[in-house]
Amino acid sequence: MNSRSAWAAAGLLLSSLLWAGNALVARATSGEIHPFALSFWRWALALAVLLPFVIVPLWQQRAVLRKAGWRLALTAALGIGAYNSLLYSAAQSTTAINITLLNTCIPLATFISAGFLLKEWPSPRSWLGMLIAVCGLLVLISQARLENLLGLSFNPGDLVMLLAVLAWALYTVLLRRWGSYFALPPLVLLAAFVSVGLVAILPFYLIELRQVGGFEVTPRTLGAIGYTALLASLVAYVTWNQGVKIIGAAKASLALYSMPVFAAVLAYVLLGETLQGFHWMGGALIFGGLLLATLPKRR
Repeated sequence: MNSRSAWAAAGLLLSSLLWAGNALVARATSGEIHPFALSFWRWALALAVLLPFVIVPLWQQRAVLRKAGWRLALTAALGIGAYNSLLYSAAQSTTAINITLLNTCIPLATFISAGFLLKEWPSPRSWLGMLIAVCGLLVLISQARLENLLGLSFNPGDLVMLLAVLAWALYTVLLRRWGSYFALPPLVLLAAFVSVGLVAILPFYLIELRQVGGFEVTPRTLGAIGYTALLASLVAYVTWNQGVKIIGAAKASLALYSMPVFAAVLAYVLLGETLQGFHWMGGALIFGGLLLATLPKRR
């Protein structure tokens, strides 16, 4: 693996870490801030931070943006508007761990989407690596006990999360498919996506505001917006978009298998929960599978 690919892989893992925290934040504040409110203000703050740095390049790149046109609008609506709003909606009725676990369905959805849309079918070794990572995921889900796996249950929030998974898989694949239309500096491209995504979110936020009202401004709600805007949005999306550009959609999506591991570590650090043997076993299988799937072929 060359240094460029290594940095891209590190960035993808950083994105997964920050998004694991995003799921915890969404669940922790689900009773205090409504889903479309969190989604809208998250991206509004992110755009406010971005604009001073990108307003001039955005104007200079207006011809590229016009050429991207509906492709940019569709991609932004999926990755900025739909995915996060659906995730926050799911957090109203399901757990943070279920959100992170269901997120790990994204690699399979991306593999299949990339195969049909990009004709980039993964190699047998990549499929084997994904299978090993799935085994690690099952170890985490079941706590290494078969009876726990057989008794696993899901609720309507989990079904909403599956829609979010599909939206993100398509977003990742379209980033790759239309990469030539998105030939912009990373922050400029992100600002363009966020601007369009906010327009897509706004009608749903206004409907939510009319039906259930706003939210109380407290340190917790402001902290949730701040974390999701600065870390889970600006940092994570830039590193993810660059990783997809360098490594490819299908392989990049494998990094999401690390989210349950990061969620367990965050729970240990922030909530004082104990890391047990099945955490280490599942984590080792997940990272081993990722390594196998993403290492380049030997000549």
